[in-house]
Amino acid sequence: MSRRFTVFSRLFLCVSFLTASLSASAQVASLPVPELTAKAWIVMDYASGQVLAAKDPDVRREPASLTKIMTTYLAASALRDRVLTPQQVVTISERAWRTMGSRSFLQVGTRIDIDTLLKGMIVQSGNDAAVALAEAVSGSEEAFAVRMNQVAAELGLNDTHFLNSSGFFDSAEARHYSTPRDMARLAQALMRDHPEVHAVHAIKEFTHDKIRQQNRNRLLWIDPSVDGLKTGHSENAGYCLVATAQRNGQRLITVVMGTANDATRTEETLKLLNWAYQSHDHLQLYAKDQVVTRLNVFKGAANVVPAGFAQALVLPVPKVRNGNPTVSFLREPRLIAPLAKGTKLGTMTVLLDGKPMADYPVVALAEVPAGGVFSRAIDTVKLWFQ
Repeated sequence: MSRRFTVFSRLFLCVSFLTASLSASAQVASLPVPELTAKAWIVMDYASGQVLAAKDPDVRREPASLTKIMTTYLAASALRDRVLTPQQVVTISERAWRTMGSRSFLQVGTRIDIDTLLKGMIVQSGNDAAVALAEAVSGSEEAFAVRMNQVAAELGLNDTHFLNSSGFFDSAEARHYSTPRDMARLAQALMRDHPEVHAVHAIKEFTHDKIRQQNRNRLLWIDPSVDGLKTGHSENAGYCLVATAQRNGQRLITVVMGTANDATRTEETLKLLNWAYQSHDHLQLYAKDQVVTRLNVFKGAANVVPAGFAQALVLPVPKVRNGNPTVSFLREPRLIAPLAKGTKLGTMTVLLDGKPMADYPVVALAEVPAGGVFSRAIDTVKLWFQ
């Protein structure tokens, strides 16, 4: 069987699987996307990063305390890399103590451990805790803000820029901004890279120094599938909310920015979650490390490399659609050893109604070391005729 036949026969099976799976749900009545009053919003599938619906997802807006998602990400990274430890204590600076807005009521000169600061920032939305963490990680809030923007660039958050760790300003600050799409991607990165810290966002209340404060995310009391993530509010930003939820194995991320009040951001987020779960099926095309195809390799100890997906390929598909999905695969033109496991070998694109839904990297599922001198010489000749 030729390599080309193997590739396309497997892709045909993938398309057939999707077609058969979707036909069973074709009779479900179409659910219109809810109308929201939020200035901008997005609902995104966590696993694939696919956007299910959005309004002005790339318009820059002040994020207010949504900023703390990045502060959480950097603090979690410092804990992972052992730059900090949960039990490590830091002395609260005057700058942290003087920070206004929502607070954990930290007292200047007191010594607080990192775990308490992290919970104070996440659960209580403490601006003072955010500043204290920034100083613990980078020495100063200014240096921390530089790192925030570096990581934002690394994560591909092209419409995000931070000036501080908390998102609090005395007045409007146009130089501190993000978008619904970038906030959704940041939430995705936090859950992917630091699931243990993401779990803290589900805590409903936290007490520090005998002061008990509740999590401002009201969905934690309303919807048991919601396990995060962060609220934000300022006069210029309006009321904002990044929510994470999981139902029947499907995880979603929603972002609403610029609503009128706390009740509205809660209600509109719940509308988005319910709509997305009710209007989409969640289908697994391939399991993690399942061999999709085998591709020819030149100059290697093996002539072929098994190809597939580093994570399970799970696709959210509308229950109602105008046509059946199609799949195309574009492989790298020449694969030359050595190849490390996880090397990208090509891209699979899934289309629905003729429009691309998402691109997925197909990677090497095994290492292919370099071949011997003789086999490499033969393959060099073969490549002349490619």
